[in-house]
Amino acid sequence: MKFIFWLSLIGILYTYLGYPAIIWMLSKLRTRPWMVAEIAPSVSIVMAVHNGAALLPAKLQHLLSLDYPNINEIIVVSDGSTDGSAQILGDQRDPRIKPYVLKEHAGKAVAVNIGVANATADVILFVDIRPEIAKGSVARMLRNFADPKVGCVAGELILSQDGHDAASAAVGNAYWRYEQWIRKCESKFDSPVGVYGGFYAVRRELAVQQPAGLILDDMFQPLSIIRQGFRSVIDQDACVFDKWPKTASGEFHRKVRTLAGNFQLLHLAPWTLTLQNRALFQFISHKLMRLVVPYWMVLFLAAALALSVNSPIYAALASMQILGLALALIALRIRIPLLHRIAAPASALLVLNSAAVVGLYKFLATRGPLWKIWNSRSTPVIAQNLAHQSALPQETVAPPTAKSIEAPPIHLSDSCVRNP
Repeated sequence: MKFIFWLSLIGILYTYLGYPAIIWMLSKLRTRPWMVAEIAPSVSIVMAVHNGAALLPAKLQHLLSLDYPNINEIIVVSDGSTDGSAQILGDQRDPRIKPYVLKEHAGKAVAVNIGVANATADVILFVDIRPEIAKGSVARMLRNFADPKVGCVAGELILSQDGHDAASAAVGNAYWRYEQWIRKCESKFDSPVGVYGGFYAVRRELAVQQPAGLILDDMFQPLSIIRQGFRSVIDQDACVFDKWPKTASGEFHRKVRTLAGNFQLLHLAPWTLTLQNRALFQFISHKLMRLVVPYWMVLFLAAALALSVNSPIYAALASMQILGLALALIALRIRIPLLHRIAAPASALLVLNSAAVVGLYKFLATRGPLWKIWNSRSTPVIAQNLAHQSALPQETVAPPTAKSIEAPPIHLSDSCVRNP
């Protein structure tokens, strides 16, 4: 029992404290800077949309008004939308907007593959319908491609906390800052194993076809680029604004989808667990260890309870864990303002670890494409029927020659400022 107790405790501490400390030290001792210069490669924006009619007109206007002069096209793929999104796309008259409409809901991976297959620019910028890109952020992001070894660049996500309950705010505030800090350390050392999927860019010739049904394109695409010998980096001056669910329940369901996607990624891309993955150490320590933590917590409590019979120290440790769990549950169920705020970190930890367990269940129990857990009423679709639309070339395709234009000036004082 002592072995189980200490093994589980070490596993928990390594995941949340040990690995972050190690990657921070590596980022300081073995920093790998990359070249940044004011360049202006051509850009194809790719966005997949499913039933986004309420946000789509404003989003298109936002993308058309971006302060970057070399955007070739804005490719928007309506993925089986039934709410008028296709009609909105069909009404667009700006020649830069290139709509593609799928009659059936095939999942984001298929939709994004169509966008990538039809992109023509040097760089593909992936965006989601909800985020707002800060002034100057596209130019700041693209300056990182001045380094020929950089294949993927992600921006800095700033989350809105307006109207969020304490547990959800704890996930979107303290936890997200912690998560982004780890990613920045990984970027300085080599590459982060995942990026924020609502705003990141890749060299077009390095973009790979995603497996049909994939959920985590923002892990698969960067890891595939790392696999090709290039780097994925983060530019904290390239900002984007977004908001996550306002309640602990909404945040729980969001994390279930994400963590189920981690299990799916291992199934669809087993090479991520081999030496083909240069970021294997980061991948295991940062992503996979978190999937095991809930079971270590159960073992830790069970071992502490068993050992508490003859040891007041183990009894105190078991009591502390039970008290923390009880406070987290009470705070989630009963909105007592002071308790809700005090117990928010414990509630957030409970939400995240419970989501990992449910995510595994969803991965194992979901029949058909895993992306269907986004919407239980989604109409089944056979992705192979759309394969001819989404297939990418099997051979590497050289990008077109970049247009010769003057690079836009970059004013760091504008960093992370919302567009008017």
